[in-house]
Amino acid sequence: MITVRRSQERGVANFGWLNSRHTFSFGSYYDPEHMGVSTLRVINDDIVDPGAGFATHGHRDMEIISLVLEGAIEHKDSEGNIQTLPAGEFQLMSAGSGIMHSEYNASQQDPLRFLQIWVLPNVKGQKPGYQQKDFGQQSGITPIATPDGTDGTLHIKSDTRLSQLILEPGTEVDFNLDKGRKGYVHNVSSELQVTTKGDLQSLSAGDGATIDAKTNELTDKNTINFKNTGFEKVMALIFDLPA
Repeated sequence: MITVRRSQERGVANFGWLNSRHTFSFGSYYDPEHMGVSTLRVINDDIVDPGAGFATHGHRDMEIISLVLEGAIEHKDSEGNIQTLPAGEFQLMSAGSGIMHSEYNASQQDPLRFLQIWVLPNVKGQKPGYQQKDFGQQSGITPIATPDGTDGTLHIKSDTRLSQLILEPGTEVDFNLDKGRKGYVHNVSSELQVTTKGDLQSLSAGDGATIDAKTNELTDKNTINFKNTGFEKVMALIFDLPA
């Protein structure tokens, strides 16, 4: 079964310097029907004014992923990391026992747009960590974050796998979800058709979808087909989550 979360249904927060859309409950936006999916707790689509940003603040026991879609982030944290995160690169900050950080728009002229994603960890109180990597823009499915950090992926302290999906117009690809797992896809651009077990849904930019296949309906794997039905390149994120 595929359950769609439409872009226009997301929560809205506008602080003047920040315009954000919340897929799940966050800050002053609360919807008991949308508290996250499995270990996936937050997907915020943030637009930040030139030179503005998030002043130093703290996190703990959370895996925080950032993906810049336009512009660049200036990042500083209490572990001594001072980095610039350009468009297309992934950042994974493991808050662990506690970390302070700030995030600012690196440009004084252009807006910054990025996705902020929170994932619940499966271990708590560990030393904070920082990872950053460009995985390129190759077509197909590219693993980004895995629980063991294999094959050059980011090492996430959670039973969660994140992949990047890129499809040219008219192309498609299959993704296998293991027995007893749950999927979530967040579509960033173009028109994405998602099909599994006879259920077909179309996602526009900003839409998300939970793919929930009950264990007793599965054999070994649940195959999900992704197809670009638009006229521009699809970019989406696929989350492979514990049920």
